[in-house]
Amino acid sequence: MESLSNILDRKYPQFNTVTPQHSLRDALYQMCCENLEYLVVLEGNDFIGLLSEQDVTHKLFAGNKPIDELAVSDIMNCSLPVAESKDTIEWAMQVLSQYNSRYLAIFDQFEFKGIVSEKDLMKQTLNNRNRLAMESLAEESFNKSY
Repeated sequence: MESLSNILDRKYPQFNTVTPQHSLRDALYQMCCENLEYLVVLEGNDFIGLLSEQDVTHKLFAGNKPIDELAVSDIMNCSLPVAESKDTIEWAMQVLSQYNSRYLAIFDQFEFKGIVSEKDLMKQTLNNRNRLAMESLAEESFNKSY
């Protein structure tokens, strides 16, 4: 079974970070310019939470403050489900489903390793399925030639 560390290894280095003190407007501008669905909220090297498009749409419209008066800390999600990098993709899918979440914070002991999204998991599952199908076709072709 494939582990979450394999997905993290294949993802590009993550530079999509922001501090809790950043203005929400600046964070949204960064998300827009870089075509991102989320920003990892760090304080120093410590993982604090996640700012996602979903958080913004749900919390911004529910509140009464103008966007210019809000900081990332006012909107970010601090209660993501957590997994270890050694956990399997199947287990991660179950956790996301159980918590009705799109994102999973990955740690090794207490060291933050990254974020795995449901899209990352689906993409990896499809890649594995396609690889198995290609291997099966190659084996079938090989067996027919002998």
